[in-house]
Amino acid sequence: MPDWKALYPFESKFLEIPISETSADKVRMHYVEMGPTPAAGEAATEQTVLCVHGNPTWSFTYREVLKQVSNQARVIAVDHIGCGLSDKPQNYNYCLEQHVGNLARLIETLDLRRVTLLVHDWGGAIGFGAALKHPARIEKFVVLNTAAFPPPYVPWRIAACRWPWIGNWGMRQLNLFARAALHMTLNRLPRLAPAVAAGLIAPYGNWHDRVAVARFVQDIPSRKSQATWQALTHIEQGLALFADHPVRLVWGMKDWCFRPECLERLEEKLPHAKSQRLEDVGHYVMEEAPEEVIGAVREVLELGGDAV
Repeated sequence: MPDWKALYPFESKFLEIPISETSADKVRMHYVEMGPTPAAGEAATEQTVLCVHGNPTWSFTYREVLKQVSNQARVIAVDHIGCGLSDKPQNYNYCLEQHVGNLARLIETLDLRRVTLLVHDWGGAIGFGAALKHPARIEKFVVLNTAAFPPPYVPWRIAACRWPWIGNWGMRQLNLFARAALHMTLNRLPRLAPAVAAGLIAPYGNWHDRVAVARFVQDIPSRKSQATWQALTHIEQGLALFADHPVRLVWGMKDWCFRPECLERLEEKLPHAKSQRLEDVGHYVMEEAPEEVIGAVREVLELGGDAV
């Protein structure tokens, strides 16, 4: 197994989060950070880049942002519960609203202010959802291939993973979803470096540890009556709150999952956003185009909070 840990040389930190509003039991949410950190008891004054991943990635995918942007801002990359190095409880409410609440709790507990959200995949809905809970703390956005609205379609490769019994078994027993993503998410690169590929799937080594990978897929809604459909509708309606915030949309145009029409829908909701279309990039934008993403992050960090 290639050594991926050298690519991710960050100190692990954890935030304890209640399993539910009515439970005293807690789970640990893992995160890493680089850059200036306020002293104990002091309010944060520096800008913070908060990196929010999707499925089946984890904070590892933001390793270059942590390394290269931390001279300009505090950079934090989180792992959703069930993902990365966070706890992976088996009986847990793995749904969008829960992930949104967890991220909102981290923002509040760490007293993050002047936040630039860097989001991808499920991280878009989770990040915008958390931003709606703490709008005064969020200044700017860098948005990679994602959706913050109910799904206009479900690609057949995703739909196949939702087949009863066999879909869950394939994702959890064979790790088909995470392993397939190592190849199906690329276009500019012929393949990932062995250490990078190993790092992306390192936390998902067995049935137990793949629970959230499967639950994210199963949480994709198909009916308006579903709670996650309603949550996504609420998030989409709330995007208008950020219409005048600095937003950069950095989009892999060869993504078969979050296709160009998803970009166009976000452009409609965020009319002042500036888009960068990466014509030869697939879904894993951070892996295929890290310098373009880092450039967009650096650009928005240099803007005033009221600039677009």
